[in-house]
Amino acid sequence: MLDLRLPGISGIDVARALRRDSDVPIIMLTARVDESDRLLGLEVGADDYIAKPFSPRELVARVRAVLRRTVPRANSDLLRIGDLTLDIPRMLAVRGGVTLDLTPTEFHLLAAMARHPGRVFTRSQLLDAVRGEQAESFDRAIDAHVKNVRRKIEADPSRPRYVLTVYGVGYKCADS
Repeated sequence: MLDLRLPGISGIDVARALRRDSDVPIIMLTARVDESDRLLGLEVGADDYIAKPFSPRELVARVRAVLRRTVPRANSDLLRIGDLTLDIPRMLAVRGGVTLDLTPTEFHLLAAMARHPGRVFTRSQLLDAVRGEQAESFDRAIDAHVKNVRRKIEADPSRPRYVLTVYGVGYKCADS
């Protein structure tokens, strides 16, 4: 999120600089409501533009929408973490040349984390990734899925190398 009124520099200039080097999602926040301001913000590379005041629910919905549209730069068809490879279109997980028997839920959970190695996901974020935003599930259901994934992909599930616990927060996939 980028406010257009920054001390010493314009948010438009920051957006231009970000777009030169990055495809990070940008949501501009501003009190400017003229169509020309919105168009300028979008033309310099913003993914969305929110005029103040706005409700927290609208902000969350817009952030989720932008994140759904965001595609990582790397080839997203094959994801690798150490000797574990995920073939996304075929929904195959292979470790050391052996195809692993993951359920669709387990595969989607692992793929969601593998797309962003090192990023910490809360249980709620993982539920959204696996079941969608409308899912009526318990956060702790993710714990059971993670346990099953570890049992299937780890050489020693009690000392995981691929799916790591971040105590008090959630889980993350190890960096490649």
